[in-house]
Amino acid sequence: MINSAHKKHFDEFGFVKLPNVFVEGQLSPIKELVDVFHRAWCQDNYEFYCNQAVNSSGLTSQQYLNNAMRLSLFQLICETSILNVIEQLIPNPLFMGTQLFFDPVTTNQANYWHRDPQYHLSPEEQKIALTGPEVLHLRIPLKDEPGIELIPSSHKQWDNQEELEVRLQQNGHTNSESLSRGKTLPLQYGDALVFSANMIHRGLYGNNRLSLDILYCERATHLIEFINPEHQPSPAMQANLNKSLFL
Repeated sequence: MINSAHKKHFDEFGFVKLPNVFVEGQLSPIKELVDVFHRAWCQDNYEFYCNQAVNSSGLTSQQYLNNAMRLSLFQLICETSILNVIEQLIPNPLFMGTQLFFDPVTTNQANYWHRDPQYHLSPEEQKIALTGPEVLHLRIPLKDEPGIELIPSSHKQWDNQEELEVRLQQNGHTNSESLSRGKTLPLQYGDALVFSANMIHRGLYGNNRLSLDILYCERATHLIEFINPEHQPSPAMQANLNKSLFL
């Protein structure tokens, strides 16, 4: 599925798009259990969902899905064709968590540029994080969607002045403004997109999007601290999974 050209593209630009990774019908059971999770999550977080939410997390916990559904997700997380990609991009990866991305209820809600680490690191710490270790998003669209917009190579390059002022909303700028280096990547059902959590990016809303993100990380202590044990498979489940992915 991935070759040296893909690896070179990721190293240079921070992402690789993999068209038609999933065959017809492969994602149907995943879409069904995601719908179960999403309905329950929206009900429990109704005010937040209606006012501003664009994503949820923790699909592999026991909160909304039964063990059979959770096992199906873990099997996807361990799927050989997926790991063949991830293991060429980061060594000895760990499963970090899951997120679900959807459209905001408020139709005029603006999407926003960000680097994932900016929510817990200072700008100077964010700059240091560009040297590694790496966290990867594997995005699986469960329907055709506008995709994401990103700044190529920003997984290793610090923001230029325009990008920094927009992303951090400095000098009167807002984080929803267009950026001159932005690259749009539309996604179709069956595709997968791998991208670095460090890079500058934003989701594109529309078509009632529903995308499952699986996060993988390198084995660094400060990243492992973000892994929630409640989102991990039980020992009984691990007997039928790739144990090396889990704590």
